[in-house]
Amino acid sequence: MKRSLISMGLLCIGTATLFSACSSRKGGAGGSGVSNKTGWNYNDPKLGGFDVAKSWSLGGPGLVSIEGGRFTMGQTEEDLGDEHVSIPRTVSVSSFFMDETEVANVHYREYTYWMTRAYSADYPDLVAKTLPDTTAWRDALSYNEPMVEYYFRHAAYTYYPVVGVSWNQANAYCKWRTDRVNEMRLIKTGQLKKNPNQVNEDVYNDEAYLAGQYEGLAGGNRKKDFDPNGSGKRSVNYSDGILLPAYRLPTEAEWEYAALGLKANNPEPATTRRRGEEVITNRNTYPWGDPNTTRYGIRNSYQGEFLANYKRGAGDNMGIAGGLNDNADIPSNVGAFMPNSLGLYNMAGNVNEWVLDTYRPTSHQDVNDFRPFRGNVYKTAVRNPEDGSLQEKDSLGQLTKRDLDSLEVAAMGNNYRMKKSDVRNYNDGDTLSLYVYDYGRTSLINDDSKVYKGGSWADRAYWLAPGTRRFMQANRSSSTIGFRCAMDRLGSPNGTPGNIFSGKRKAK
Repeated sequence: MKRSLISMGLLCIGTATLFSACSSRKGGAGGSGVSNKTGWNYNDPKLGGFDVAKSWSLGGPGLVSIEGGRFTMGQTEEDLGDEHVSIPRTVSVSSFFMDETEVANVHYREYTYWMTRAYSADYPDLVAKTLPDTTAWRDALSYNEPMVEYYFRHAAYTYYPVVGVSWNQANAYCKWRTDRVNEMRLIKTGQLKKNPNQVNEDVYNDEAYLAGQYEGLAGGNRKKDFDPNGSGKRSVNYSDGILLPAYRLPTEAEWEYAALGLKANNPEPATTRRRGEEVITNRNTYPWGDPNTTRYGIRNSYQGEFLANYKRGAGDNMGIAGGLNDNADIPSNVGAFMPNSLGLYNMAGNVNEWVLDTYRPTSHQDVNDFRPFRGNVYKTAVRNPEDGSLQEKDSLGQLTKRDLDSLEVAAMGNNYRMKKSDVRNYNDGDTLSLYVYDYGRTSLINDDSKVYKGGSWADRAYWLAPGTRRFMQANRSSSTIGFRCAMDRLGSPNGTPGNIFSGKRKAK
């Protein structure tokens, strides 16, 4: 349904609500200032100065909290292609955060502007790599040149989803966004001062800051150092509760779980007064739940309007003049149409969305049932062989990293069977004659084949079902694919983190 249901001003980075939670002052879990295991004071320079945070933050700008759980992942629509690439199976995902909307042109333009300001003088090629491929709009037999020229740049499309962005570019945006959000948190808490003149190796980066390789402009309210042998002030680390986890692409399981919004199908969800029942009354075909229609069903002024931006049939992208069905011939505003039960917009239609996973048609049988994901490549920071210290950050202000070697992988204990740091193709069946992923010869699948989901403005309703899946190479882009970011939820899977007895019954 074509309605702008959220204020576009709330989409700008830094304006959304932060999910904050404070620890309890009971049980010695951080708030009381005394260890219940040793009796020593926390945050006391006279007793060693061990520092324990009294509060911490969860979530960041633009995110919605998604409570995790068990669900049936996979095909809900008929397998029209008889491909068997999304066979239903039961999996569990942990609670996490996800962007309320797709990343819009304005958000991505902010990124390219920042990269231009920081790197264009010395690294113009790096800046060029961040730009979306506007030629993705071109079609030999369609008049799409206006989109090539205006869609990303013109103010008319400010809050339309960015497209023409590859999986690699989307991941780079997530990393940049992490640094900017945490830098702003450090500025707001007085750890750093604003520094609009950052260039090259002088730019703020989370990992470099935590490694002590970024100083920036020190703020006037830096963290007090309780170490009796310290300097009086110190930089922030993760245990201080200020820095947020990294923004990233959602995994395929997370994306599908969030799109379905099955929490709304629980007839007795938990509240502050009741425990909640472990039951889902029915599965969803689409994010809005009703398995039989893509139109609004409640009898009111909106009845019959479309619930997503998609292609109804051959040659029918938006209906007829005077009665446009979804009111969009190309992607629409990221806040258009009704959100699903979790408050997420356009989890079906508008644009397909990249997810983090490497594609395999056998994902239903070759990944775990808890936090399923294919795509891990384990890395570590490069250290100097002489003294083991971290190698100096590179000319872009980032720590240098490398893949783990075989000995380091062997030290991972139970994961020794992997024998390598790149496990994108681990246990994928390609040693069997039935599955040989010889890219370019016998297959179009390799370790750079990435999953995208959700359906787009140019797709039929079949692809709007969250269980359907397709893939494209990580360095390719399309006018029908965009993305949104996710973030890990740390600590409690729901509610407010409390003291060490939270959720447990004490003996009477």
